[in-house]
Amino acid sequence: MVGGRKQKLLKRLEKLYVGILLVIFGGIVLQGPISAGFGSLFPSYDLLIKSWKEILMLVAGVIALVLLYQKKKLQILRDPVIFAIGAYGVLHLVLFGYTFTGLTSSLAGLAIDLRYVLYFGLVYVAMRLYPQYRQYFIKVGIAGALVVLVFALLQVFILPKDVLKYIGYNVDTISPYLTVDKNPGFIRINSTLRGPNPLGAYAGMALVLVVAAVANRKFIKGKLSIFVLSLLSIGGIVALWSSYSRSAWIGAIIAIISLLTVIKINKKSLKTWLIIGIISIVSLGGIVIFSNGGNFISNVLLHENPNGGSSTNSNQGHISSLQDGLKQMTNQPLGDGVGSTGSASLYSKNPTIVENQYLFIAHEVGWFGLILFVYIVVLVMNSLWKLRKNWLAIGVLASGIGLAIIGLLLPVWVDDTVAIIWWGLAAIALFPPKKALEV
Repeated sequence: MVGGRKQKLLKRLEKLYVGILLVIFGGIVLQGPISAGFGSLFPSYDLLIKSWKEILMLVAGVIALVLLYQKKKLQILRDPVIFAIGAYGVLHLVLFGYTFTGLTSSLAGLAIDLRYVLYFGLVYVAMRLYPQYRQYFIKVGIAGALVVLVFALLQVFILPKDVLKYIGYNVDTISPYLTVDKNPGFIRINSTLRGPNPLGAYAGMALVLVVAAVANRKFIKGKLSIFVLSLLSIGGIVALWSSYSRSAWIGAIIAIISLLTVIKINKKSLKTWLIIGIISIVSLGGIVIFSNGGNFISNVLLHENPNGGSSTNSNQGHISSLQDGLKQMTNQPLGDGVGSTGSASLYSKNPTIVENQYLFIAHEVGWFGLILFVYIVVLVMNSLWKLRKNWLAIGVLASGIGLAIIGLLLPVWVDDTVAIIWWGLAAIALFPPKKALEV
């Protein structure tokens, strides 16, 4: 009788644990509307509203420990990648007290720095214990992508450019749209994300995964499946383009080239790939011409329009940020403190912006923190490489390469949606259906 009750309790904890992770995985694509909308309605609880997923992760973390203990699987915590993530978290906690930047900024810094690797760890544990839920995550991921990319299509072709202002987007929360160097001729959309750059990164990631699925013929042939793939493809291309994010364009191109390089293209499919390549080149050329050739190049690619309305263009901002970040990294081997950089630093006395993911981490937790983070990434990417015959693994690997490139130009993992989605997918991809899961 007692054993039966224990099993029922564990089953409920299992469902609660996986359910929390699925809620985060699906809800994170709405982080922008949630934080802007509810934050404007309840400004006193703004930080609490923004932290909904971190709070859920902490609850899931406690449940994970209980499940691992009860199922006698605590040895999972000794897996190299989980152990490295634990060390990365401990380093943050040590530096939290050593270089204190203020309670609010430090707590916000902890959340920004650790939430995506924590989510990876939680999903990793879920896949080790309950691999039968893998398909649920994939379906929720597809549904989330449809929400983001369909809304992007609506923003570009139907809705007014400032439509998001009706749900709380404004200069104090999230701008409903941006422009290229304040040039109104080039509107940069957000979709449901927190800005055009995260949208571009997300759209590029979605496109790479679609290419991986199609190239490996891992989709159900049917009208609904083809419609969904078409919608994701068109939405991804339009969202990526309309984000006007140069870093996202570069990342997506490198990711897709990396993907196609790894995938074996047999002679029978060579003609198909040549046709796709020709169509892509012609389409890109058509878009550039449609966008008024030289005007597009000077404004979007070079950001050098003297009539754009901005006294300093983004190129100057990137260069200045990179120089400051390198100088800070050289002068502060232990970093300047958790919460000393980015949006978290806005709650401190010395707000600092670093437009490079790696310098961002070094600024927060020093050289050792950067080395630990790179080690975690290498562990994950190497594991994905070993599973490259699986469509999801190679898609996540290729998109990860693209995001790593974006990280040289922007702190790409700071955006909660892009970071949690990719790291969650990485954990799922490490456990394809036929992989042995015995500890």
